[in-house]
Amino acid sequence: MEKDHLLYSRIRSLRSRKRIIKKDVEKQIRKKYKRRNELWKIKRDIPWIPLEEPYQRGFVRFFAITEDVKQTKDAEFFEGILKKINTFMYSEVRHFLKKKKKFGRRIYVEKDQKLKSLSSYEWNNPTIQLTQREIQYFLKRKEYCPFRKMYYDYYDFIEPWRFILRIKPNMITHYKPVNSELEKEYAEVEYYIKQYKVQGIIQKKFYGKSNSWKTEYKTDLIKSIRYFHYKMSATEIAESLEDDYVRKF
Repeated sequence: MEKDHLLYSRIRSLRSRKRIIKKDVEKQIRKKYKRRNELWKIKRDIPWIPLEEPYQRGFVRFFAITEDVKQTKDAEFFEGILKKINTFMYSEVRHFLKKKKKFGRRIYVEKDQKLKSLSSYEWNNPTIQLTQREIQYFLKRKEYCPFRKMYYDYYDFIEPWRFILRIKPNMITHYKPVNSELEKEYAEVEYYIKQYKVQGIIQKKFYGKSNSWKTEYKTDLIKSIRYFHYKMSATEIAESLEDDYVRKF
């Protein structure tokens, strides 16, 4: 009788076996996810090597302060802001054009390029180090993300007329050596992580929220991104941020 009871206790139930398999799968995903991040950091930290003979690859378009602003005493101040919100666009030719359909015909129009909007993470990131004076030149707004069904805070520069677009040749002066073994392993891990079911497990277990990706994609793709602007002045934003800082400490 005791032997039968011991044998029965060693036989796991179907639910128990499924739970063990599920945990093993989650452990494997966590391991792959961690390894992917490690490989990405290794790739990022590979030092750039200067080329003996730099060469041109197309053109780059970016923002620069206008000539009028350069003549003022605030030129250095706005240069500092621009370093934090500048954007760069690359093209094989000097004209930055894209195709657009108009009246049944495809025409070429100039590509839009805007200054960078700072996310909440960037806004509070100490590496950016916005001064109190710089903060007064930004306006907070909320942007709706149809995929996550949430509003996110962004901060826009309120005087974009101080900057103008410039184009110059895109010169390649450095290169990063390619490690074939590293690239192969990273591609394999990345392919595993990007699988539909794996992404679902990562979203639920790593970020603590289930996400029906397929349903949200179908229902929310047809929605346009909506914006909600706070009716606050730049000074009020700076004061509210200062109050939040005081409350934290």
